[in-house]
Amino acid sequence: MNATTLKPGLFDDSRERLDVLASLSQRLLDAARERGATQAEVTCSEDAGLSVSVRMGEVETVESTRDRGIAVTVYFGTRKGSASTADLRDESLEATVDQACAIARYTEDDPAAGLADAALMARELREFDSWHPWAIDADRAIDIALACEQAGRDAEARVENSDGATVSTGRSVSVYANSHGFLGAERGTQHSLGCALIAGRGDGMQRDGWYTFGLAAEDLETPASVGRRAAERAVARLSPRQVRTGEYPVVFASEVARSLVGHLLAAVSGGALYRGASFLVDSVGTQLFPAWLSIHERPFLMRGLRSASFDAEGVATRESALVEDGILRRYVLGSYSARKLGLQTTANAGGVHNLEVAANAGDLASLLASMGRGLLVTELMGHGANTTTGDYSRGAAGFWVEDGQVQYPVDGITVAGNMRDMFRAIEAVGNDIDPRSHIRVGSVLIGRMTVAGDATGGD
Repeated sequence: MNATTLKPGLFDDSRERLDVLASLSQRLLDAARERGATQAEVTCSEDAGLSVSVRMGEVETVESTRDRGIAVTVYFGTRKGSASTADLRDESLEATVDQACAIARYTEDDPAAGLADAALMARELREFDSWHPWAIDADRAIDIALACEQAGRDAEARVENSDGATVSTGRSVSVYANSHGFLGAERGTQHSLGCALIAGRGDGMQRDGWYTFGLAAEDLETPASVGRRAAERAVARLSPRQVRTGEYPVVFASEVARSLVGHLLAAVSGGALYRGASFLVDSVGTQLFPAWLSIHERPFLMRGLRSASFDAEGVATRESALVEDGILRRYVLGSYSARKLGLQTTANAGGVHNLEVAANAGDLASLLASMGRGLLVTELMGHGANTTTGDYSRGAAGFWVEDGQVQYPVDGITVAGNMRDMFRAIEAVGNDIDPRSHIRVGSVLIGRMTVAGDATGGD
């Protein structure tokens, strides 16, 4: 995308802000120690952003944000207390530490509570090309949003209405410090441009859109291409049909395929496991997927959306397999859930850092050709994935495919199965990775799922 980014050092006080937050963190740790806390940790962050939206050629909103957050957690043995503030006045900071300590003194002992082990703290702290502030003001952002929406409206005569276009940019700096002597600083930016358009008239109207996202403005698609793609997607959904209820192969397009990985992550996360609320309890070492499938965590990708040297507890991140040769190799744990399970943290306090699902196929067209006849899902609705039982049932829309070619749009359907069966039935993962997520996966072909549509009509 053609955009002007800040040159190094120009109007960029991020490092100075990090120094201020680091000094503040140390001051709060000292205050906790003086009050008798055996351990303490502090997170300080500052965020700033700009968001504008337009609709039908008119400006709808212009929003500038600036936020600050300071969170203090103290431990008195295995009793924990937390408090937060956004006020930097001395009396407010002192009161925040006092409140955290008071809470800790009245909580129950929890043997799993406490900082992550000191030996696991990150020693090598790096940046991963994640800081790219965008020198854009509200007027320029409005011009970009208007151009994006207009390009979509001009691209297709059947686009007669719009839900608007939005440009957003944000930057954040944060510091995490604890009483082990660890202090880690991070800074990052993120930018997006999206457009949603409405094609058709009356009861036949269909809505769809497109968006682009990146850590640097130059990584974004052009406003014209975003608008045109939004228009193409909206028009492609006109005159949808039903499909006959039955069992069919299903391809999840890459933009929705990552939700399948998200359900896996929810089921192998420590909180669900130690509560017994997962269908994958005691599943490490078992075959969940076909033998060719692997999922690796890559925390050190340059300009990765979730790259980091340390997790939310200061633990050093590392490259590792979540799934290898189809076998679940580990869970996703922070120190608390690890202790509850009698295991060690996997450096995933705060989430995973860039997951990559290995492809064994080509692009979406090749997956459709391989499928031959079945359903292409491009949108999912609802929250019908039960990670306790593994049951899966979600509303969906997409396209019916015959002879490897899209024939017509479909909506008002449900795709259902059990996630254990779905994972085993994956036949192909495409190389058409959607770059807008830290879960990097292409389109996914599942050999057979239940598709609930119209029992009398359809394919």
